[in-house]
Amino acid sequence: MRIFVLGAGATGSLLAQLLERQGHTVWCGDRDPERARRFLGKRSTIAVTEVNARNLRGIVKAAKGCQLIVNASASLFNEIVLRAALRLRAHYVDLSSHLTRHPFRAEQFRYTKRFVGKNRAALINTGAAPGLTNLLVKRAAEQLDEVESVHIRIYESSESDDPISQWSPEVSFDEAVSHPRIYRDGKFHLGKRFSEIEKFRFADPIGPARVVLAAQDEVATLPRFIPMRNLDVKIGGNEIDRLRRWHKQGKLSRSRGMAKLRFPETSSPRMIARLIRQGILQNARFAAAVLVSGVRRGKKEDQHLLVRSDCTFPTLYQIRQQGRYATPVAYATAHIAALFIKFFPRNVSGVLAPEMLPAETRRAILAGIRKKFKITRKTTVLRHGGEEDEDA
Repeated sequence: MRIFVLGAGATGSLLAQLLERQGHTVWCGDRDPERARRFLGKRSTIAVTEVNARNLRGIVKAAKGCQLIVNASASLFNEIVLRAALRLRAHYVDLSSHLTRHPFRAEQFRYTKRFVGKNRAALINTGAAPGLTNLLVKRAAEQLDEVESVHIRIYESSESDDPISQWSPEVSFDEAVSHPRIYRDGKFHLGKRFSEIEKFRFADPIGPARVVLAAQDEVATLPRFIPMRNLDVKIGGNEIDRLRRWHKQGKLSRSRGMAKLRFPETSSPRMIARLIRQGILQNARFAAAVLVSGVRRGKKEDQHLLVRSDCTFPTLYQIRQQGRYATPVAYATAHIAALFIKFFPRNVSGVLAPEMLPAETRRAILAGIRKKFKITRKTTVLRHGGEEDEDA
């Protein structure tokens, strides 16, 4: 395919290179081509053109001739890029939702009829979380006849002497000031920021960590396409601990805006390499766990099951050993998005979240992810009261 990637930052630049490696014709657009070149690296021959993600005409002009537009810039621009894709009769992919029009409904779905009319597909939320987490929830739900609760737990940490975020400043700020979305007893709710502290055990080598409610996009789509009673997402690690501390100190609010010191710019590969050499950045980790509980009907009796999936992504140190300088979040998101595009469902149309994809497409994407990342799954039979009994 001919693919235009809008936003050549930490994730978009790596995604563009992975897509080129798949055999696609790829070019990028970014508001700062010089900065984009630093992310792509000196050896990359991928073309970069200057384009503002707020400018619909500029995007259409830069992406002319493409068959697929990927919005790897901020989710704030999803609707502009969606309209650009429709004008070009191109397919569309993005990495997350913005959820400003409606906190519990992804804004991309407003364009479903238009994409159906153009016989094109818009695949949304195709990163690690959301993205992979959606696929893992759907896979677990297929083992059950009735889903009771879904709990998604994410871990992000950076071992650094200075504040270094694995996310862009815009994403970090949006996460810090947004209220968590919760689905409880069949209804959507907004929770309190950094609330409902829980001690959760992630897969080794991370182990126990404190997690709190977070504003994640999975809640805006999963309950709409998989019947369930409850869903929440919590995040742990020193990055969310830092945001929680600033929140308690009253330093985080939309009216105050972003402070450069609190939300530093995403580090380029060259900057990451320098921080590692200087000993400022020692390591960084990223992991996700998905727990789905429900009922499987039997001829004699029903079984109450807990299906748990754990995904451990390469650490910064392990990525460095591969000769790359990318954060675990950017590395995981780019590789997973590349697999969504590799198995892009061209025979369907409309706007689709990961859990809406055809079963064979979901299986192919998960198989590709398992070749790259460590994913484990365990099914446990629950006794009455929710206690674990034995593996199923």
